[in-house]
Amino acid sequence: MSSIETITLGGGCFWCTEAVYKAVRGVLDVESGYSNGHLNHPTYDDVCGGDTGHNEVVRLQYDPTQISTREVLEIFFATHDPTQLNRQGNDVGTQYRSGIYWHTAEQAAVAHALMAELGQQKLFDRPIVTEVEPLANYWPAEDYHQDFFERNPYQGYCMAVAAPKVAKLRKTFSRLAKPA
Repeated sequence: MSSIETITLGGGCFWCTEAVYKAVRGVLDVESGYSNGHLNHPTYDDVCGGDTGHNEVVRLQYDPTQISTREVLEIFFATHDPTQLNRQGNDVGTQYRSGIYWHTAEQAAVAHALMAELGQQKLFDRPIVTEVEPLANYWPAEDYHQDFFERNPYQGYCMAVAAPKVAKLRKTFSRLAKPA
């Protein structure tokens, strides 16, 4: 039995979410993709049109002996705004919704418990709107989206949006960050 777990997360643009999790100890693989829509083999253009129902996501493989599901999700909630419905910053549309797409019932339970705790702590000014659903209809994004921040650190969007999220990870979760 493998000790590797997989979970899929939608936290806005997948370039940013991918950049954050590539910097996390215990995360073994990060793949940008599309999930929980109705079209098979969607393209970036299809998903950006907003009619496929897909969300821009990252599929993480992680070692639970190094990082727990709860820690994976704590990073998720700290590095995007889970109170914005169908948007993150200037990225607007259902493809940018906040979502946790679980692969095991235990992951769903951890997500619901953490969301309840965050709600009780009133950490956010508005209610959390993150959807928690089983993963459905996942498709990897095109090759040019994979490792985008790593390959394009000086691209405008990466400098303005992704880099600050990675910096926040390194500051807030320093014990979980890989060496820079």
